[in-house]
Amino acid sequence: MRQLTKEDLKTLEVDLKNYFPQSLQAYGCIFQLIRNGQRADPVSVLVDQWPEFSVLLIKPEFREKGDLFKDLTVFSKNDVCLRDLLAHADVIDWKVFICLAAELYHEKMLEVVAVNKGVTMKKEAVCCMLVLRDPSNLLQVDSSLKLSSLNESHIVLVNRSWKFGCEDSKLMIKNMILNFPSCCVLDSDDQPVAWILTYPSCAMGMLYTLPEHRGKGYAKALVTVMSKRLHAQGYPAYCFVEEENKLSYSLFTSLGFTEEPDYRAAWFVFNDL
Repeated sequence: MRQLTKEDLKTLEVDLKNYFPQSLQAYGCIFQLIRNGQRADPVSVLVDQWPEFSVLLIKPEFREKGDLFKDLTVFSKNDVCLRDLLAHADVIDWKVFICLAAELYHEKMLEVVAVNKGVTMKKEAVCCMLVLRDPSNLLQVDSSLKLSSLNESHIVLVNRSWKFGCEDSKLMIKNMILNFPSCCVLDSDDQPVAWILTYPSCAMGMLYTLPEHRGKGYAKALVTVMSKRLHAQGYPAYCFVEEENKLSYSLFTSLGFTEEPDYRAAWFVFNDL
């Protein structure tokens, strides 16, 4: 496979827009990479051929022990090419833990690859994609709210509240807080009581309000503020919501986010720890 240069990435960013929503997650990763560079979280961007590629892999680099919560993101224009690449190319080390982000459509093919490679596979999460195309209808946020960005001292708090949080996820959250947009509501002691982060794919996530502070509209305020900020800076404003999470689905759609009905994102884990 060919590793893309900085100039190639600019061409790729434009091309990926032609394949939304299937390419939006990959597009978000490339968008961030172009603007933040490798300082945030080093990745290799690989294609089977260039410039007319069929398969795109955004492959993370693992820099230290426990640095496991990184997605191998896949976008494919051709299912046969993707299957052949995963089955025969040596670009992926199938002996290690892998979290692969791809369209749910690829599940059966990935199961076959896993069997042939002799590795375990499980479907970790399935999400619908919600996209905000027009932020002009977002409500005004209460000006009395004390808003800020998260900082490194908040890593443990965020990690403890995240559904998938564990010791190994702290490095991922640290990277997100230090390098990507975040927003939180502070209490009178300047401690976060509600927050939202941005993943390396530009998707908003980890939205959470401490139980004793719920019912005050903090979640809607955070999504509104973050959406306006991202849109103003040219970021795509979107998120992934697990299919069973009706509360989050209702919250985002009430703010003007719309579902991509023919698309489902999935995260597949190989060689689970």
